This record gives sequence, structure tokens and C-alpha cells, in this order.
Amino acid sequence: MTTLTTMMKMPALSGVNKRTYALWTAAVLVFAFLYVPLIIVMVYSFNDSQLNAEWVGFTFAWYRKLFSDQEMLNAAGNSLMIAVVASAVATVLGTMAGFAMHRYKLKLLPLLVLTPIAIPEILIGVSLLIFFVMLNITLGLVSITLAHIAFCIGFVAIVVRSRLSGMDESLTEAARDCGATPFQAFRLVTLPLIMPGVLAGALMAFTLSIDDFVITFFTAGANASTLPLQIYSMIKIAVTPEVNAVSTLLMALTLFLIIVASKLAPSALRSSS
Repeated sequence: MTTLTTMMKMPALSGVNKRTYALWTAAVLVFAFLYVPLIIVMVYSFNDSQLNAEWVGFTFAWYRKLFSDQEMLNAAGNSLMIAVVASAVATVLGTMAGFAMHRYKLKLLPLLVLTPIAIPEILIGVSLLIFFVMLNITLGLVSITLAHIAFCIGFVAIVVRSRLSGMDESLTEAARDCGATPFQAFRLVTLPLIMPGVLAGALMAFTLSIDDFVITFFTAGANASTLPLQIYSMIKIAVTPEVNAVSTLLMALTLFLIIVASKLAPSALRSSS
């Protein structure tokens, strides 16, 4: 009887195993498609050859050449400065927007704050270019920074609002019952509780700003350059090992910031994705 029952279950188990193997195979293929090109870029950044066609030998020469390239260093400095300023301002404004969306439940406010996230970057870039020209704002580092602030606010707001939605409101009410003003309750109770979300939003804004190319391309003008723009100008000729080296460093920085942000507020990042 036991043997008969086992034989009856065998087709069902076989079907489950086939589906499991198919899912694992699909997952491996998808992850390979996503990450193998990045791994190839990283490996060839250490290749002792001008060509990416074959592996010749290991070298740090392209990294030494990269750190002696003054134009590249200036572009990297501009990117860092813009990312720091844009993420700082966007964090303050995005936190205020996230708090307002959570507290006041206005139907139009989330639409106004979060719409820039859904709009294609090329449309934002063109519209900001026209806007800056209408206001006679000279295109350069200032216009790039303003543009980055504009599109980073929504990302910070959605992370902060997600953090606020998981907060115990009774703590703030208890602080108010003890005589704290609304600002004191926010500064002493609410802000420390949502600080992981605020820091995660700041890191996300920094990562988005330092990686951005499309909006920067439209708002940079002729005399300003950032790291993505410098890389784009280099690959017009060819994808050299120097481009691989700077791409590897940029990937490492981005991954580091994403890991830090995920450690600070994993639930907030899952909700915003």
C-alpha cells in the first residue's frame, strides 16, 4: 500500500522538480545577462593591452594613468561636489515633502512630488534646459546642481514617507502630551526615529546624482563637465582600458552606497522599489 502511494506521488514531485529547475535556470540566465558584462568590464580594466579583444596580462597601469589625467580628475571633482550639494538639499526638501505627504494626506501633493520620478529623464532634461534659458541662468555647475536637486527630491520623499508609515504615532502624541511643541516633538522624537530613512534617501540621492548622464547632458552647457559626461566623450573614440578602469571605480562606489543604504533602511528601500 505504501509503495502504491509513493508511486502515485512520483509524477507530482517530478513536475515540481522540473518547475524548480526551470525557475533556477531562468534566474541564472537573467543574472548572467545582468552581471557578466559588468564583470568583463572590471576584468579588462586590469588588462595589459590597449585592446579589449584578448587578455594579455595583469596591470594597474590604467588606474595610474586615470589618476594622472587632470581632465578626468576635474570631472570627478565636479561630480562629487554636485552630488554632495544636490543630495544635501534634496534630503532636506524631500524629508519635508515626505513628512507633509504622511501627515496631511493631500491628494494632489504626492502627485506633485513624485511625478518627476515617473517622467522620462530626457523630457526632464529638455524642460529644465528651456526653463534655465528663459530665466537667463548660465548653464554650468549651478544649473546641473539645481536639476539634480529637482529630480532627487521625489526619491528622498518616497523613502522618508515609507519610514514614517511604519512609525508608532503614539510616541509623538506622548511627547505633545508632555508639553513639547510640534517642532520639539519632530526634532526630538520623529526625526531620530526616521533618521535611517533620511540617511538612506540621502545616499540614494547621492548615487542618482553622481551617476546621472541624461539630465546633466542637457543642463551642463559648454564649459562644465562631470564624470559621466567625460566617460561619454572618451567612448566616442573607443572603449579603452582607461574607460574600463573609471567604470569599475564608479560601479564600486555605487555598490558601496547601495549596500550602506540597504543596511540603514531595508524596509524603506523595498517599499520604494
